[in-house]
Amino acid sequence: MKAAIYSQKSDLDTFLYLSKFVSELEKRGVQSILYEQMAESMQFSKVFETFAAKEDLRRAEVDLFFTFGGDGTIVNSLLFVQDLEIPVVGVNTGRLGFLASFTKEEAFIELDKILQGDVKTSRRSVIEIVSPNSSLFFPFALNDLTISRKETTAMITVESYINGEFLNTFWGDGIIVSTPTGSTAYSLSCGGPIITPNNDNFVITPIAPHNLNVRPLIVNDDVEIRLQVKSRVPQYSLSLDSRLFHMETDVEVVLRKARFQILLIHPPNLSFYETIRQKLLWGNDKRN
Repeated sequence: MKAAIYSQKSDLDTFLYLSKFVSELEKRGVQSILYEQMAESMQFSKVFETFAAKEDLRRAEVDLFFTFGGDGTIVNSLLFVQDLEIPVVGVNTGRLGFLASFTKEEAFIELDKILQGDVKTSRRSVIEIVSPNSSLFFPFALNDLTISRKETTAMITVESYINGEFLNTFWGDGIIVSTPTGSTAYSLSCGGPIITPNNDNFVITPIAPHNLNVRPLIVNDDVEIRLQVKSRVPQYSLSLDSRLFHMETDVEVVLRKARFQILLIHPPNLSFYETIRQKLLWGNDKRN
């Protein structure tokens, strides 16, 4: 068995923890393949096989992809895993941790169960940009796609179409199209609903809309969504998860659900409802 080890951190605590974790994998006969940039910055005493792209994981025939960090680290794992169907195990060394289900301690306690497959697997949908067909960016997002104003304090307008039918012109700071996974991210902070991960939906959430009667909309994720921007400046900002691009206003964005999903590994006793209660502090009321 082979396991990819991925972290965006390079501090001493992370180095010591990963050294111990890799050692535990070796005791169980599991070969570790380290993220190239991480391995170079941490300077492990032992030489490991490394990866820097999807093809490296495919060539090495990796069985599990371990991430160490917060939810952003898991989201960025999409860049490497893509459609390879490699399960992602998120170890939370960050703050909130909606997606990173295992604590640093639980990762050791549950390691044998993880390696044996005695865990929950959650399949998460992915957004794909189908137009513009640009090689400048990786056209997928696990959380959300966001269109927002750039270098202006003025509002922008976003004309939206679903399967070619006009939906609305959103006046404001922009618009978010989120997957169920991303419903607890930026969309939530803009008033969007929380959607359980097994739903087949997109959420269209306006950002600071100038119309008080405009609200987030849930649609089936088998639709094609087209977005057209008008602005006082010649460019707008387009983000796919944490990756930001600047687009000309005459460039329309067309998106749909990708043909592949991401596999997230969770502890066998994990409940999504318990997670949102804990992370969002539901029930922290004197009346309870």
